[in-house]
Amino acid sequence: MARTNGRIPGVEARAGRSPGPSLIRSLNAIQREHGWLPREQLVRLARDTRRPLYELEGLISFYPHFRTTPPAKIEITVCRDLSCWLHGGDERIARIHELYGDDAEIEVREVSCIGRCDRPPAATVNERPAVVSELNDVVREARAPGGAHAGGLRTGQAASCAAAPARRHWPNDPYPEGADASHYGVVRAMLAGSLRPADTIELVEHSGLRGMGAALGTLKESGLRGMGGAGFPTAAKWELVATQEGEPKYVICNADESEPGTFKDRQILAEQPHLVIEGMLIAMLTIGAEQGWLFVRHEYGPEEEAFRAELAGARAQAILGENVLGSGRRLEIDVFTSPGGYILGEESALLECMEGHRGEPRNKPPFPATYGLWGKPTLMNSVETLAAIPVILERGGQWWRDQGVRGGVGLKFLAVSGQIANPGVYCVPMGTTARELIELAGGVADGAELQAFQPGGASSNFLGPEQLDVPLDFKPLADAGSMLGSGALVVIAEGTNLLAAATNVLRFFRDESCGKCVPCRTGSHKAHQILTELLERGGGAGDVDQRIDQLEETMRLTSICGLGQVALGPVMSVLRMQRTGTAAAP
Repeated sequence: MARTNGRIPGVEARAGRSPGPSLIRSLNAIQREHGWLPREQLVRLARDTRRPLYELEGLISFYPHFRTTPPAKIEITVCRDLSCWLHGGDERIARIHELYGDDAEIEVREVSCIGRCDRPPAATVNERPAVVSELNDVVREARAPGGAHAGGLRTGQAASCAAAPARRHWPNDPYPEGADASHYGVVRAMLAGSLRPADTIELVEHSGLRGMGAALGTLKESGLRGMGGAGFPTAAKWELVATQEGEPKYVICNADESEPGTFKDRQILAEQPHLVIEGMLIAMLTIGAEQGWLFVRHEYGPEEEAFRAELAGARAQAILGENVLGSGRRLEIDVFTSPGGYILGEESALLECMEGHRGEPRNKPPFPATYGLWGKPTLMNSVETLAAIPVILERGGQWWRDQGVRGGVGLKFLAVSGQIANPGVYCVPMGTTARELIELAGGVADGAELQAFQPGGASSNFLGPEQLDVPLDFKPLADAGSMLGSGALVVIAEGTNLLAAATNVLRFFRDESCGKCVPCRTGSHKAHQILTELLERGGGAGDVDQRIDQLEETMRLTSICGLGQVALGPVMSVLRMQRTGTAAAP
């Protein structure tokens, strides 16, 4: 990377920040033990680490998971975002406040999406996933002697608090069903030097890369793109990191999916942790890294436990450790539990969090591939992307390409929620239409007519029923005025106030803004205030004035990261649909 006077251009704003180590894991540990962060524990941590107390206070005030006051015996959190809102979330929340609001032992909090959109309205009791209809029973269990205390349900407990889903055999799994002993076959072949894809590429001789170019060649042939939202070519990202001179290098699996309607990665972690781990190991071998991390949202306690259990099994098989399978290679994977915040799904904010800072996006360039975790080359991919790697290397790049339809490439996991008969996660050929996916999920709930849908999660623009036959793929959706985004299709039935639905989405982005840049912080608040007041007066799309258009343009053009840039996009798509009859961007 080019340097100016010994410094890397673009990182000047980071001067003076603590070099670490990160205190977030220590804060997580304190809260896990006590249920909150007692002042005396913070003073002790500051003293033991020789870090100023104000630094700890700055972290704690930024991350929503941290508590500075003792919790009630029972904490109920209820999701208020779109998929749950569509199932009477506001009314259910009001009812829960009526039932438990005067109970001194219970605290009720309304929260952003908790990743359980397939069971709406979603809730937790002391971090145990639940649905509103089950609350009485779950609260009764929590009241019983020995019930988990609020804030204290974390590693070692979560797995017992929610039934693990039955593991199904998905089409992206190259290993026979039930044949756990055959797992990690691609990693074994790579270490043995017996991986022989049909096509290879030439790489510069670089530490850790000799013999690993075959994996990159197959990935290039496959045409795999990142499934976390951006759709960047996977092989190009891997090659960029592989050819960097900096050492050490890192691999991070971004499992911080926090966008309303999005829960596909949660399902993959629960049912295919072996594929995620193998994908990470293949990436590490390919780019020359020894250390990998799973960055997972704290609401995914059961899924984190499933991943940790698979890590333990892999370590027992010598797939992880100081001398993997006698190869002399060191490969380690650890887990970093997020302290909360949608913004951490943005790659540079995630890195800031792991380094122990407030999770605010960095200015780019430099990008993580050249200046990532602790300033070192870092490869970051999503759960779904990494889980696809083993089958591609096992069956070949052309096999992957052949799985798509209508010009699509490969397989796609999609979360379906909202007003749908059978919400859940579906694995379909890339290029499947929205109509086909909705039919696969049982159609619109109660036989209602479709009014609109979001094809790619909360940040994607709404599309109307006339666009049901658009393939769910990167370019076709972009051409239609939306995007594949986070792989979450949210269904809206006729009779729903679509402007109110879009305003609900805007509230999420307002609440989750990190506050670093003024356009996003102030613009999202002002736009939500304008629209809420309009809806309270009984107004509709025809009553929305030019202030919203002006705020959208300002936020889109001047916000630092994607949150502010897309926050008003769904609202604008609804206005276009109701003003002109089309959702396509002008």
